[in-house]
Amino acid sequence: MPVFERNEARIHYEIHGDGFPVLALAPGGMRSSVPYWRNAPYDPIRRLSSHYRVVAMDQRNAGQSTAPITGDDGWQDYLADQLGLLDHLGIGRFHVIGMCIGGSFIMELIRAVPDRVASAVMLQPIGYDDNRQTFFEMFDSWAEEVKPLHPSVSDEEWARFRETMFGGDFLFNVGEDVVAACPVPLLVAMGTDVYHPEVTSRRIAGIAPQATLIERWKEPEHVEAASAAISGFLAGNS
Repeated sequence: MPVFERNEARIHYEIHGDGFPVLALAPGGMRSSVPYWRNAPYDPIRRLSSHYRVVAMDQRNAGQSTAPITGDDGWQDYLADQLGLLDHLGIGRFHVIGMCIGGSFIMELIRAVPDRVASAVMLQPIGYDDNRQTFFEMFDSWAEEVKPLHPSVSDEEWARFRETMFGGDFLFNVGEDVVAACPVPLLVAMGTDVYHPEVTSRRIAGIAPQATLIERWKEPEHVEAASAAISGFLAGNS
């Protein structure tokens, strides 16, 4: 698994296939990393690498990737890793597909470099729906795993980092105004649980100017039709 180094971060990534680039941002919350795709209802590595150059990555301090941690960390650091990796690989325009926390990563990319994002697929995006404590607990569980590697980080810094990640509303990192101004075609596969509220998926699809909602996609009887819809969406926006 190759490594991209940016400042003191070491980002592990994989490349599968050839063609127009697709950046794959895995589920798993703070543990977002390539292996989570293997058991997902839709795996872009398996589904797309015969026609696209799929770039999958372990986010910082997840999977095999490592990076320093400070109280100033937040969404902007993940964005810098993702754009840094794309630049390192010489990728200009790209599709992006993200599941779970990947939906919020997608909107961060679109806000930063809209002209580079050809289209985006959000699979059960996370969102705020009276569930903040659930996300704080998810963060704390991950933090307990990685704290031994960062002994100098204070409790106050961990708390600031957690608040930056999950203290916001709507998609936690962006509000409805950003999604309503989104200039990129979106395909949203609906979430249905506490981490991925149905109301969030429906709201994204309702306010983004070029958004389509797929309500059924991860059940065994719907997976193939959803996969075909995703492939058609990407092909139509390449």
